[in-house]
Amino acid sequence: MTKKERGYLTELYYFALSFFVYGFLGWCTEVAYAAAKQGKFVNRGFLNGPICPVYGIGVGVVVQFLTPVENNLVLLYISSTILVTVIEGITGFLLEKIFHNKWWDYSEQPLNIGGYVCVLFSLIWGVFCVLIVKIIHPLIYKVLTMIPLVLGIVVMACLAVGLLADLYVTASGILKMNRRLEAMEKIAAELKELSDKVGENIYENVMEGMEFREEKKARIEELKAKYEEMAENRTKVGERLVKAFPKMQVGQHKEIFEELRERIKRSK
Repeated sequence: MTKKERGYLTELYYFALSFFVYGFLGWCTEVAYAAAKQGKFVNRGFLNGPICPVYGIGVGVVVQFLTPVENNLVLLYISSTILVTVIEGITGFLLEKIFHNKWWDYSEQPLNIGGYVCVLFSLIWGVFCVLIVKIIHPLIYKVLTMIPLVLGIVVMACLAVGLLADLYVTASGILKMNRRLEAMEKIAAELKELSDKVGENIYENVMEGMEFREEKKARIEELKAKYEEMAENRTKVGERLVKAFPKMQVGQHKEIFEELRERIKRSK
């Protein structure tokens, strides 16, 4: 292996370690912000575990590519702001396309782009990135270099396995929540259709109306019970995500989702 190749592997190794460090610190930041705003602990991560991958990737990329320009504060700030904006925008867009849900929404904020990013917040994150590159990362990097290589690889492998497992569980929970919303919307549509038919028969007063109404009423009660059961038996992942992302928007089944959101609020 050439010296250049060893250099690339070393950079990749520390980038991976930094990903988990900054992913965890990002999660801590989100939790602290939510605690200050709501007065209680809320797991603000997309995943169940204490890590926000977007922070790990965002800060890791900033540190990796912008350290060479750290002495030029203006260039460092502008480049950091652009990078974190692009990463947040791409992440939000991809998550919405994959899961059909919008996890955060800046639409009510001025200077937002598609609701995925907000220029004002990006400017603030640019300041934090400068502080990270100039002050925080040198300290963290020094600590990381003190970890024996073999131990670092083992720890990183364990964390990677845990991250993949968490990602699988979270993705499964989201897809299950989406299927539940779809099923509940179908039940709601059938309930409306049956109610309309019962009303029409009462109005028209047809001869077989009584028998028809009793049959339909039984079906209505069955559907209501099934709807209520589905609404109350929520998945833990889905409920956590609704609490973690108060601005979360769904692409489909919006009315049903808003009803579930209100139920979750009342169940606190």
